Amino acid sequence: MRISMISEHASPLAALGGVDAGGQNVHVAALSEALARRGHHVTVYTRRDATELPARVRVGHRLEVVHVEAGPARHVPKDGLLPFMGELADGVARDWSQRPPDVVHGHFWMSGLAALDAARRPASGYRIPVIQTFHALGTVKRRHQGAGDTSPQERRWLEPGVGRSADRIIATCSDEVFELKAMGIDTGKISIAPCGVDLEFFSAEGPTAARTASRRILSVGRLVPRKGVDLVIRSLPYLRESGFEDVELLIVGGGGDSGVLDADPEVRRLLDLAAELGVADQVRLQGQVSRGEMPGIFRSADAVVCAPWYEPFGIVPLEAMACGVPVVAAAVGGLRDTVVDHGTGLHVPPRDPEAIASALAMLLRNPSLRTELGNAGKVRARTRYSWDRVAAETEKAYQLAVAGAPAGVAPMEGAAL
Repeated sequence: MRISMISEHASPLAALGGVDAGGQNVHVAALSEALARRGHHVTVYTRRDATELPARVRVGHRLEVVHVEAGPARHVPKDGLLPFMGELADGVARDWSQRPPDVVHGHFWMSGLAALDAARRPASGYRIPVIQTFHALGTVKRRHQGAGDTSPQERRWLEPGVGRSADRIIATCSDEVFELKAMGIDTGKISIAPCGVDLEFFSAEGPTAARTASRRILSVGRLVPRKGVDLVIRSLPYLRESGFEDVELLIVGGGGDSGVLDADPEVRRLLDLAAELGVADQVRLQGQVSRGEMPGIFRSADAVVCAPWYEPFGIVPLEAMACGVPVVAAAVGGLRDTVVDHGTGLHVPPRDPEAIASALAMLLRNPSLRTELGNAGKVRARTRYSWDRVAAETEKAYQLAVAGAPAGVAPMEGAAL
């Protein structure tokens, strides 16, 4: 099968850790590689955001990335990209002129607009089935961020339109299905395929990073308020009251696009909060680190805390579980699917630092429980969240989209389903 991916702001080649780089970059890259391993030919289209980028980058035997001219060749925050989606669709359609794909898969709502636009062009005489993964929904973002939501106003009606117009939607968790239904989208055309984790890279075996206290709590991810890192800092005084004083909180991430911590206002806010609470000596901000360092950092932790206000899916808990580390997770969104309460970690109510401290105290005082949950996490990651399994489930969604296409629409001649 010839597969086109459209990922307007999240190139699989992008460095991770910036404000607009993260889980979607990992998802698109790993899914594309896994589909290519399964014999499909995958082309990822993303916006050219730097003048020096080549037009095409061959990543593997069956995988390439195409940089499309759509707006200025510089970084533009993803919430400012809507005006350029027509140009992105133009570039994708031009590249399809010789040989269109069997399916096109949009990642994020704006990519869905470009995918639908390009797929409906009459030049090829072939209406290409469109599959959509949202990664995050505007309705959820508005509910939790309110006035802090920087999405363009048009998202309110364009995003549901993408959902209604796509031939098939791939949700990443069960919670997303309920959100899509509330948006008026037919649940009969929704498949579920979660994010995955690189099980060869993230594992319990290997070197462990050094730590400066007898116990370590770990928080990993972009430093934006909705990720709830401040809640983990607020849990430290409660932990002290429970008798756990020799505990360090290591925070990995931050620094924005420059990677410079001092220039990041969220870093300053978190450090000021730690000082105000009297726990500055327990908090270490590591900033962005290389991907190669992450498994050892995970293995150095007694527990990983993921306490976002909301989370469409969340890859960090999978990486922690694959490394055999229990996860304390806010019971929101996709985290309720990935982290099994009292199975691979502990659920806590959202925005509750005292509950975070209580869960951490339970883990810190019970080494056998940490081991039990960590071992179960390894098994769950390996049996449910390998990228090969995710690719197989995604492939089934593609096949359903092709099979359900209107009369006169068929896969390209010679396409191998």
